[in-house]
Amino acid sequence: MAPTPVNHQVRLAKRPEGAATREHWQFTTEPVGEPADGGVLVKTLSLSLDPAMRGWLNDAKSYIAPVEIGAVMRAGGIGRVIASKNPDFAVGDTVYGTLGVQEYMLVPKEEIKRSGLAKIDLRAGIIHQWLNVLGMPGMTGYFGLMDVGQPKAGETVVISGAAGAVGQTVGQLARIKGCRVVGIAGGQAKCDWVVKELGFDACIDYKAGAAAVRDGLKAHCPKGVDIYFDNVGGEILDAVLARLARKARVIICGAISQYNNANSMPAAGPRNYLSLLVNRARMEGIVVFDYADRFPIAVAELAGYLKDGRMKSKEDVVVGLDTFPEALNRLFSGENFGKLVLQVAEA
Repeated sequence: MAPTPVNHQVRLAKRPEGAATREHWQFTTEPVGEPADGGVLVKTLSLSLDPAMRGWLNDAKSYIAPVEIGAVMRAGGIGRVIASKNPDFAVGDTVYGTLGVQEYMLVPKEEIKRSGLAKIDLRAGIIHQWLNVLGMPGMTGYFGLMDVGQPKAGETVVISGAAGAVGQTVGQLARIKGCRVVGIAGGQAKCDWVVKELGFDACIDYKAGAAAVRDGLKAHCPKGVDIYFDNVGGEILDAVLARLARKARVIICGAISQYNNANSMPAAGPRNYLSLLVNRARMEGIVVFDYADRFPIAVAELAGYLKDGRMKSKEDVVVGLDTFPEALNRLFSGENFGKLVLQVAEA
């Protein structure tokens, strides 16, 4: 008789004040159960590590409930069905869902919809691309740009976090739609990559000095910024607001520069917000879950761009569940280069 497999998990031990370190996590094990009628058992292959995960640790009102103390850390991921009592899922199916930071996910019938469990087609893209351009980052970038930004050919689009998961999709999509694209990223290597590999028109290295962003925007956006896709908040948001064009659109996707503030409190709002008034501009937030019913439309379009070479997908892969605490913090130190993925098991 084969031994019962063991599920290794990462649970929230206590809420962090500032950066989440290893002491804030508990590593646990438990036996892997069998699915009940209508349920499935999924083996985790790879997990998506995203800046939003830090916000989920705060006991504060948000667009989604915080992770509870003692609960398995929330994370979207790709897995393979290894046992099924649900006619919609067969053993061997590759699926996406909120699997959590663990090796196995037992999904009862009543939780399948809530967990977003869905089969994916690996002909459209490899597993890591399904966590990047074809996954939540890609969906965020697509609907943020297309629905909120409403780009028009010839407009200037600026993207912070340009080399990250969302930023790389937004920039390439904006170029495909005929826009001029200026990225903001940390370090010359990332700037070179988004220009030379992804086709951005220019990229500003915010690490190049105190005035780098201000001067770069002046040089590369002489007529102002029509669309700003903000992933970082803080001083960079203020600098872009000062360069808005008439009727500009500012898309608030995230504020990665603020997530590890002491006491988990965000900094004060943008100082240059009156630029919205002067330029008759608007600022609007994007939460990707609002567009879930339209994901297939975006996936089909983006998969086409991947296939014909108009879009590229770069992932930064870290291996091993035990590396989770340090891997997550790579997002906030700027160490990751591309979409950060935690590989839990071989595909």
